[in-house]
Amino acid sequence: MHETIAVVFDFDDTLAPDSTSGYLSQAGITDLSSFWKKDVASLTEDDWDPVPAYLYKMIELSLTGRVPKITKDSLIEWGKRLPLHEGVPGVFARLKNVAKDANPRANLEFYLISSGIGDIVRNTPIANEFTDIWASEFAYGADGGICFPKKIVSFTDKTRYLFHIQKGLVGPQARGKPFDVNKKLKPEQIRIPINHMIFVGDGYTDIPCFSLVKKDGGVSIAVFDKTLGEKWGSAYQFVHDGRVSNLLSANYSEQSDLSIFLSMAVENLATDIAISSGTYQG
Repeated sequence: MHETIAVVFDFDDTLAPDSTSGYLSQAGITDLSSFWKKDVASLTEDDWDPVPAYLYKMIELSLTGRVPKITKDSLIEWGKRLPLHEGVPGVFARLKNVAKDANPRANLEFYLISSGIGDIVRNTPIANEFTDIWASEFAYGADGGICFPKKIVSFTDKTRYLFHIQKGLVGPQARGKPFDVNKKLKPEQIRIPINHMIFVGDGYTDIPCFSLVKKDGGVSIAVFDKTLGEKWGSAYQFVHDGRVSNLLSANYSEQSDLSIFLSMAVENLATDIAISSGTYQG
């Protein structure tokens, strides 16, 4: 009997303001709009994928000296002090309590799948809340600076990690084995079915995860930052296209609509598990 629930988050603009923009801003890039809408967009217009495009442009910034050399240490340091959305630090314990109250046998795990930079997100104050984290990665040169994209997580790459979660391919023991995710498992070998997953994201790179989770009976939630009015239209489009179960402001404080909806989703899944296993006491 599958008794584990996975709440899977995107990071940038989902749990925190865009961490890459934040890093570049504190590194001295004053015109972030030009970086994204001119420098990166010039590559996407030339048929680059958006994620390697922004990673390449960061490498270019570092190599040309337009910003202080981007190193692993500087990315780690930014991760430790970047801001989070309101209520984020407390949401994990609250949701675990909701799951246990609904079904003492239910186990709630959190995962992070991000197109952002791994050395940033793995060093945030909430990193230890996640059973596993997957994100884009840099390789570093002999001088310590970023020199090449080591891993790219974008669009359908994100769904790959949903299958890692589904099959239990998580943690250090799953690293360095990229082909294991393709192994076919018997139903009883599945660790967390996709209909036991809740996916929370905000952007276009999350669309494949939104669609997969919702199609297979899980819960897909789109969030938006109230301060970024220019993105409201694209956020609403996720609802219009039927890709998500709900669209809510990225405020995780206890009485926020998002926190309440997440609690309802976790409680419902935990209760369904109890009913299926014959342990429901309600």
